[in-house]
Amino acid sequence: MFTYWNGYLLVFLFLLIGVFLPFASLWVIGPVLRPKKPSKEKQSTYESGVEPIGDAHVRYNARYYLFALLFVVFDVETLFLYPWAASYHKLGLFALTEMLIFIFMLVVGLIYAWRKKVLEWT
Repeated sequence: MFTYWNGYLLVFLFLLIGVFLPFASLWVIGPVLRPKKPSKEKQSTYESGVEPIGDAHVRYNARYYLFALLFVVFDVETLFLYPWAASYHKLGLFALTEMLIFIFMLVVGLIYAWRKKVLEWT
């Protein structure tokens, strides 16, 4: 059977394998197994079969970032709602009022974004 130190030895062994395997596959096994026949076509930039035109650094409109930020905010809201809904019967009325305040604040933010026309994609 396992003694006290054998349990730690097993955890250390799994940790060592978990750290060693990705490094070994990337820097030792990968270069040995992959083909090494570089050519001009293989080293060129590929964009759906079309030759790249212009600079790769393009400025995006700030509305894109606002739209993405709003998506993240409301996506995180659903992450907060699920654990609350799963344990609602244990939490009681206090948790209900806290969640209603949370949802109210998010609705106020949504109304503000709607009035500022952040949600319009032009």
